[in-house]
Amino acid sequence: MKSLIQRVESAKVEINGTVCGEISKGLLVFVGFEKLDEYLQVDSMINKLLSYRVFNDDNNKMNLSVKDVDGGLLIVSQFTIVADTSSGTRPGFSTAKSPTEAESLFDYFMVQIKKSYKNVSSGQFGADMRVSLTNDGPVTFMLSC
Repeated sequence: MKSLIQRVESAKVEINGTVCGEISKGLLVFVGFEKLDEYLQVDSMINKLLSYRVFNDDNNKMNLSVKDVDGGLLIVSQFTIVADTSSGTRPGFSTAKSPTEAESLFDYFMVQIKKSYKNVSSGQFGADMRVSLTNDGPVTFMLSC
């Protein structure tokens, strides 16, 4: 499982011109599921996301988590981040979980993270979405579990 996280001042997801998810200060999280991912990887990623220290403290050091700053989480499913890009000029998706299995894991992810944290919003699995953001820093990290 991979998550591309961006520290943002704000972010939103629109489907057909309608905002379906939006946050102010927090993390925009793109999640992708690989073939071997199961609930264990999802649980591990949730723990990592909620405790990963990417926000600055009073000394301008990245020592605070999204929970510490009471920030928002905007979760967007994006299978392209698990693409195989090791050769050629076209990404391969044989490493990605099947859409049906990935949707099940995404649903589980959303249920579990909302049990652990209150300020969570999301896009819609499999939808054609427009994501807008103001990256803060810029700060972007790729997390794996």
